[in-house]
Amino acid sequence: MREGKKGWMIVGLLTVLSGCATTRGVDPKDPWEGWNRGVQSFNDGVDDYVMKPVAKGYDWVMPDFADQAVTNFFSNVDDIGVCTNDVLQGKLVQSGQDGARFLVNTTIGVAGLIDVGTMIDLPKHNEDFDQTLGYWGVPTGPYLVLPFFGPSSPRGVFGMVGDAAMNPFTYAGIYINPNWIGAAVSIGPGALKVIDARSDLLDMEKVATEAALDRYEFFKNAYLSRRNYLVHDGKVPDEDVLKFDEMQGGGRGPLDPNPY
Repeated sequence: MREGKKGWMIVGLLTVLSGCATTRGVDPKDPWEGWNRGVQSFNDGVDDYVMKPVAKGYDWVMPDFADQAVTNFFSNVDDIGVCTNDVLQGKLVQSGQDGARFLVNTTIGVAGLIDVGTMIDLPKHNEDFDQTLGYWGVPTGPYLVLPFFGPSSPRGVFGMVGDAAMNPFTYAGIYINPNWIGAAVSIGPGALKVIDARSDLLDMEKVATEAALDRYEFFKNAYLSRRNYLVHDGKVPDEDVLKFDEMQGGGRGPLDPNPY
């Protein structure tokens, strides 16, 4: 996870800086800005007092090779959902590649701890249920910041539900007794994944803190641009570029994307 989101955080920063001199106006992509800013402030507080200290402690005690192994493990588990969404989007060749990658990493890669797939040039794809909904024409809806979860959208909320349904850890605790052990099996891996991801973003967060004039715009633009890129497999429609240019000239200068 160390490399996955760094580029998009930089995109968000550049977009905020390019639009900071424009006249403030109403952003049709963000009609709930008052709510969103309040929730982001709450999330920032949780991050400052809980997540960041935990992530720093995790980063301090975990050797680099162990940290990478944890990242590889969760990336491999995610490939189950990636492969499923490939099929739902009709990307059968890509589904075969992702299925092969999962099998190789799960077996030869020791439950995914070693990324053998990358070593043998099996491509890594990023598909989720939000992208599948976007592929079939479901609109993104307004930008939405969720408590604890952060940037999202109405479509993204349904995407999260779909992703949870494709995650084996969602069901892992159902068949385990006593119940508290089952709950730990279901919740524990998710908590570790969040801590691992937060740890991997510690260095890049300094860029946002020190350079971004408006953290809210920074994270909104980074999120929206990344989602738009992923939904369109990197082939962003021309009309989205035109909308971006129009919004840069007439308002707050955010990207006009479909997120994640």
